[in-house]
Amino acid sequence: MRVVMHKEATADDIAHVVRVIEARGYSARPIQGGERMAIGILHNRGPVDPNWVLSLPGVKEVIPVTRPYKLVSREFHPQDTVITVGDVRIGNGSLVVIAGPCAVESEEQALTIARHVRRAGAHLFRGGAFKPRTSPYAFQGLGEKALRILAKVRKETGLPIVTEALDHTVYDLVEEVADVVQIGARNMQNFTLLRRAGHSSKPVLLKRGMSATLEEWLMAAEYILEGGNPHVILCERGIRTFTDHSRNTLDLSAVPVVRKESHLPILVDPSHACGRRDQVIPLSRAAVAVGADGIMVEVHHRPEEALSDGAQSLYPDQFQKLCEEIAPMAALYTRALKPGITVGSPKALAST
Repeated sequence: MRVVMHKEATADDIAHVVRVIEARGYSARPIQGGERMAIGILHNRGPVDPNWVLSLPGVKEVIPVTRPYKLVSREFHPQDTVITVGDVRIGNGSLVVIAGPCAVESEEQALTIARHVRRAGAHLFRGGAFKPRTSPYAFQGLGEKALRILAKVRKETGLPIVTEALDHTVYDLVEEVADVVQIGARNMQNFTLLRRAGHSSKPVLLKRGMSATLEEWLMAAEYILEGGNPHVILCERGIRTFTDHSRNTLDLSAVPVVRKESHLPILVDPSHACGRRDQVIPLSRAAVAVGADGIMVEVHHRPEEALSDGAQSLYPDQFQKLCEEIAPMAALYTRALKPGITVGSPKALAST
């Protein structure tokens, strides 16, 4: 249930409503809206009679929330959530580009790629320090060494860092370095990890599980918000189907549905969806057209030598081309980038 306060409601009115709700054994979650404050009622085990709330000073109306996911729902929070990472805003109508290698392999490799993607117009740098791999014999990442390299990348390029935490035992290490902590598709329902992310002050990028329904995905996000962290970015990365022409099937229909159901920003990762370099640029264009708040793509200057996912990584010149192609699309869909700067434009290049 969502309690909507009058515009004229005072701080004392709001505090009083919170106290009354909590006195009945529920949780009260204040939600700042555009013009007025709302208060969400959580942890009720059945329907809540709205009459006792409506009689409280400052209360305008009480709205039932029908979705199983409460905090991520637009019923609870009608306005779009905008997440700030450094000087980048995600979810405000701009198009955000995250780029970098699947895994950090060396300092030289990470810095070389970071310089390339920054010049082309990327806003954040992605790179795996800890890698979940299907085979126990595959490259598992450099771990703490990679985190130190990522810190150097941010210091030199100014790009905020996105990297994955595999489980709650390494979350503290990742959180110290990352500007955005990623929870990967394989961990979407790792509830211990989700609860740890809920106690974090850092934004979390939550990927959709490869066999997850939209409701399951949003419920996973609910774990994080319920824990107290409202800074969640959703990421569609493809689902497992019977297709054999790509690694997974990119479910772009999820983007408009999620935007309708939830206030959280949503990105698209075409690289992990298709697993093939030649499909990344077309799928990126499609992601922009369907209304995604941004894309996350893999880039490697020597993909044939990559220790992880080289086949789906763009060459730097291909990434440059991608940025140039999506720039007019971003303008077409009224997605302003940095004032006066367009992804891949000469001015963007000069600004680096």
